[in-house]
Amino acid sequence: MAGLGNPGREYERTRHNVGWMVADELARRHDGSFRSKFSGQLAEIRDEERRIALLKPETYMNISGRSVGAAARFFKVPPQALLVVHDDVDLEPGRLQVRAGGGLAGHNGLRSIAGQLGTQEFLRLRIGVGRPGRGDRRPVADYVLSGFEPEIDVEALVARAADAVETIAREGLEPAQQRFN
Repeated sequence: MAGLGNPGREYERTRHNVGWMVADELARRHDGSFRSKFSGQLAEIRDEERRIALLKPETYMNISGRSVGAAARFFKVPPQALLVVHDDVDLEPGRLQVRAGGGLAGHNGLRSIAGQLGTQEFLRLRIGVGRPGRGDRRPVADYVLSGFEPEIDVEALVARAADAVETIAREGLEPAQQRFN
């Protein structure tokens, strides 16, 4: 599982780093600890009998593929078994969507990963962060690099997304789609 985000304290609790937050929550739940590897932070955890590698690329979002591609090659993970957790401005805040493959929707992190893997056919957990509201003149790039609105329970959203990752690992894509989409 690759949780997308950007390194640096200024990005820690932003919409764009929600993938990192999910990786952190899974590591916390399963007593994983991160170490530097693959131009990112890697934790290997056990969920029941499954081993899961959690990766937080530290290459900045737009070139996440360098880190994800290196880890996927090392672990010999086919693209169809790779789950990428990322923010999505096309989903309303708090909504989750689990899917296999699909377009890149202008997400440079996904574009970078697809370029490194040679395919767009990897699993995704899209976490809705919405778009700037009416009257908000910020470009989308600035919006995703800012924090969530106060009415969004970020901890609950991250916990639900971590539940979705565990469901994908334990039961597969379809049960996760039925439960979380």
